[in-house]
Amino acid sequence: MGAIDLYRQASGRTSEAFSMPPKWLNMYGDFIAKNASAVSQIESALRSLTYIIPGRFRESEIASESLHTSVQLLSLYHDSLLSRALAHSLSKQHPSPHNRYTRFWTQNSPTYKRLAVTLQMIQYTELLLEMTAKRRGEKTRWRAVVLLEATKALCRLLLLRLTNSRPLLSPPLPEREIDPAALEERDSSNDSGYGTASPPSEHSAETAWTMPRTGLSLPTLPDSADISSYLLSKVLTADDIKPPKALLHRVTGKGELAEVVYILRPVVYALAMQYWSRSPEGRKSWQPWLLGLSIEYGARQLAKRDLQERRAGGLRGLTGLEKEELRKRGWGLGWWVMRGAFYENVTKTWIHSITGTLRNKPLLDMVGGIVEDYEFLWDQYYFSTATL
Repeated sequence: MGAIDLYRQASGRTSEAFSMPPKWLNMYGDFIAKNASAVSQIESALRSLTYIIPGRFRESEIASESLHTSVQLLSLYHDSLLSRALAHSLSKQHPSPHNRYTRFWTQNSPTYKRLAVTLQMIQYTELLLEMTAKRRGEKTRWRAVVLLEATKALCRLLLLRLTNSRPLLSPPLPEREIDPAALEERDSSNDSGYGTASPPSEHSAETAWTMPRTGLSLPTLPDSADISSYLLSKVLTADDIKPPKALLHRVTGKGELAEVVYILRPVVYALAMQYWSRSPEGRKSWQPWLLGLSIEYGARQLAKRDLQERRAGGLRGLTGLEKEELRKRGWGLGWWVMRGAFYENVTKTWIHSITGTLRNKPLLDMVGGIVEDYEFLWDQYYFSTATL
């Protein structure tokens, strides 16, 4: 009997040891949910360190990018924790069209969610992976760049197929939208029962009151000086009443071709940079830059022409989410001034002249120093200016 008791005790300790990590994860998840605003501030503070680390010591770019990558991956995990913790409260809010659309697909298609998470993780780690590969030589570095771009393009093509040929959004996952009032409502509902609620006092005028018998919450009254903005926030627009799938229309024909070309552009540009990097001109060669810019600009113009011909009202008939994504892609074209031959032949000289004028001037000298520290990333690494 003594041996049996010892065996039972040992088995209990073993099972308890194996159950500890999930228990810790649950405790960590509860901590994140209860301190969401503080967590966001800590993440922002850690990200700000990445702006001052480059150039401070040897191989500081590896340390800076490692920190930045870790914070980005941790924030991605925090987003999943908060979305689960506030699932009930989020249904009562008015999320952005982007979040409505991406949340619909992540909740209804596990494959979409896995692909979107994979794509997001690659985007967070790609620059660090390039830095690591570069230590083994330029050939290894460019192979890694092409492989990463090809993997991302494959994920985007699969997402395009899963969403029935709807244009891809950036990012493909819901962004963090946390209402402090929702957190307070969640904490109050967990900490108190129906019978313990009381009407708000003068010191807690912003706390919603839960009625003891029905459990329903009475909304708080807005500030008298903010009535107009409060009423505008309650107005439903056309996009608010549309089903999430209708926020992005399907593309066919030339529109679908434009989307595929847009997705494949980074792969073609990376292959061109890999090929021309062996030439004497190297990054100063204009061929890959002109090829990449032509593909992206051509895909954009083809998509706009298709919208003009097929969509009622043309570009004015776009949904708010479609306009927002088109605007993002337009701003993305501006990053071509920081890439390849244009950067080597034009932008770098312009940056040097600006930092030279800021040198030895109070406060402005610090700004110029930060720009000079980041110039090393723009000079040496492909993914430092990637937008897809």
